[in-house]
Amino acid sequence: MQPTPPSVAHEPSRIRQRLLDTRHHVETPEGIDLVLRPAGALPRILAFAIDLLIRGAILLLMFIILGFLGQFGVGLGSILFFLVNWWYMVLFEVLRQGRSPGKQIMGLRVVHDDGTPVGWGASLTRNLLRFVDMLPFGYCLGLISCLSHPSFKRLGDLAAGTLVVYREENSNRPLIPEGDSERAPFRLSLNEQRALQGFAERQSGLSAARRTELAGILAEPLDVPEEQAEARLNSIARGLLGAT
Repeated sequence: MQPTPPSVAHEPSRIRQRLLDTRHHVETPEGIDLVLRPAGALPRILAFAIDLLIRGAILLLMFIILGFLGQFGVGLGSILFFLVNWWYMVLFEVLRQGRSPGKQIMGLRVVHDDGTPVGWGASLTRNLLRFVDMLPFGYCLGLISCLSHPSFKRLGDLAAGTLVVYREENSNRPLIPEGDSERAPFRLSLNEQRALQGFAERQSGLSAARRTELAGILAEPLDVPEEQAEARLNSIARGLLGAT
């Protein structure tokens, strides 16, 4: 762990803002907090490969059938090749809530940056710009952009304002471990409250070492022993939840 900067050490009333992971937080106009999980490069590559195989199978079947139509079949096949190649993704993303068959299998979906369903304009933009992501070969630019962006966006996503996220199957809010509740000894900002709630709700999915590390970061302003940090944070999180 890095040493605490002097500027942070002299501000005990503030919890340092550190990302617990790559989750993308969105606040809707109605004041509802959405937490999106951006998908990394590997699941997106696998989803694209599945869609590529499906498109290839569709085109192969069409060409076999159109081959019996001679020159007319060749011309019609060229049109169908264009439609399948460029509109396959768009139609599925818009009509099936951002899910192509490949994304459906991998548990992914495309949304706008604010979490709303992707529309025609955004879907067309992100898919037409695939040829830029493919430069100079093998999706090189797209992969570099995806790996360097905190939300794993390729160039098409940056231009369209879209995000590929994991589809949440269970919308139930995670439970905070049972125990006593208490009020924070100092005023917490909204981001600090979110950080505490996020840690308390998701700690069951973290390893013991990771929980200890994150609890130590979040509990620094509380000035408590390291072995008591996790329990103290849970108590404050329960207090915040009761206040809401």
